[in-house]
Amino acid sequence: MASPRVSQLRPLLALAVFLIVWWLAPVLVRTFGETAFYNFQAPAWVAYSHLKDLQEFWSLRSHSSLDLLAAGHDLARDNAALTLQVQQDAAQADELRQLESLLHLPPAAKFRYEVARVVRRDQTAWWQQLLIRKGRNDGLAPGQGVVFEGGVVGRIQQVFSNTAIVELATGPEFRVAANLDDDPRPVIFQGGEAPPFGTPRGEVRDVAPDFTIPATNPVRLVTSSLGGEFPQGLTLGWVSQLAPGSDGLFQSGPVRLDPRLSGLREVAVLVPDPPLPVDAQAQ
Repeated sequence: MASPRVSQLRPLLALAVFLIVWWLAPVLVRTFGETAFYNFQAPAWVAYSHLKDLQEFWSLRSHSSLDLLAAGHDLARDNAALTLQVQQDAAQADELRQLESLLHLPPAAKFRYEVARVVRRDQTAWWQQLLIRKGRNDGLAPGQGVVFEGGVVGRIQQVFSNTAIVELATGPEFRVAANLDDDPRPVIFQGGEAPPFGTPRGEVRDVAPDFTIPATNPVRLVTSSLGGEFPQGLTLGWVSQLAPGSDGLFQSGPVRLDPRLSGLREVAVLVPDPPLPVDAQAQ
């Protein structure tokens, strides 16, 4: 008869054996197991997401007519502002095409927006990920950028048939080429190790030693077209201070990210239009 202490250790021993076997398994077996695991769980997560949407729909149905009228007025104002913005964007696009023609520059990369609902988020200390309700069947592929109204969300890390995993810009593995506002010199943005319910943050590196930030005026950090997965000028965050880096040649500093990254409901994936060849997406 096993002693009580041995009985208590059995779950830990079983977990240790499983981890050792998983670690020693061939890469193909691990990849297949991970894919099968996500495909097994994905229908339940997607169904739960649809149920939440249905619950929200019926909760909105309970609002009074006055609330609906007020929401309609707000939407009308937003639509008017967006109509003006679309006209300005069209004028800027025409001006950009003229400049490209005059300067004999290659055309900038074009994207279409594939809007996707967020199914679940995993913001532990080990990784920062979202699961979205779009996948390979919608033209998504690994490496594509993900954005929202406040700027950059992250990039597609792994794609399944109808779902995809997004690596968040708040994760320590996320790196992208960037620019500080009004400074064309490239810098590097990297996500920071924020706590699960803490403020999203990141870090900017390789800033030129002669660049200074006013004490009361943070500088916006934006994406650079050098990265390829994002167009030029999308907001990454705000930089308030810089200090000499460990190499003594360049500066680095913390980046304050948009707090809405912790509670996203919908995102937009930047799908290249026309799509990139398969070998280009794999690079």
